[in-house]
Amino acid sequence: MKPYTCAQALAAARHLGLDRLDAQLLLLHALGRPASDRSWLLAHDTDELAQDAIEAFDAYSLRRAAGEPLAYIVGNKEFFGLSLQVDARVLVPRPDTETLVEWSLEVLKMPELPPVPRVMDLGTGSGAIALAIAHSLMAAGREAKVTAVDASAEALSVARENCRRLGLRVEFMESHWLAQVSGRFNLIASNPPYIASADTHLAALGHEPLQALAAGADGLDDIRQIIEQAPACLQNGGWLLLEHGYDQAERVRGLLARQGFAQVQSRLDLAGIERCSGGQWTP
Repeated sequence: MKPYTCAQALAAARHLGLDRLDAQLLLLHALGRPASDRSWLLAHDTDELAQDAIEAFDAYSLRRAAGEPLAYIVGNKEFFGLSLQVDARVLVPRPDTETLVEWSLEVLKMPELPPVPRVMDLGTGSGAIALAIAHSLMAAGREAKVTAVDASAEALSVARENCRRLGLRVEFMESHWLAQVSGRFNLIASNPPYIASADTHLAALGHEPLQALAAGADGLDDIRQIIEQAPACLQNGGWLLLEHGYDQAERVRGLLARQGFAQVQSRLDLAGIERCSGGQWTP
């Protein structure tokens, strides 16, 4: 059989339409090497690949060319400095959601909060938000009682395994939004579905769970439900923070204000887009 090198494998992936970074990460995965070894590929571009590595890389490349997220193929995604295991049971965590985590951590620094505040990640999926908050607080020597809620038992299974692997303390609860939740929280953070059901962009996201993406004709059905239910689950002075679409901030602020939330405001993501909106419940 004719020798097949790292450089030739990457060239074949480019021919399929894969970008350079994706091709490199898939080749490293096929070789059983960490994603941080991209420089190794450059230094070994003429190395011959073993047949099993060639077959694995070809299969990965075809899956990526068909639109499957890279994170599903390699089995993990970095979020807020944590390596999270992900698969088709959960949405792939996006960098935009780190804005929601950062805002949550700011709220949890407020001096009027109790020594051990109660925090909820509503619609946790892979556990990204809950685990990022729990890890950040632990690293700062602070405590909180963090609860991760999801309607999907399969998603909760992924989140629990991520929590176990990272050695963090988070409680998990199965509930459709806040319907089965009891007690009151100082902070509820949520990245709910917010894409309109007829949005053409959904076609490109076909490998990810639709229920974690689409939310009615205007994309706000789930956000409306959360805002309506949240007051019964928030302590006096508690905060509700929501991620939403790039053009939904004004409407979400309006929903929060009409429900009676105070200090309603939005936060920008790294691209300068209003990505999260929230308010404080002060009945």
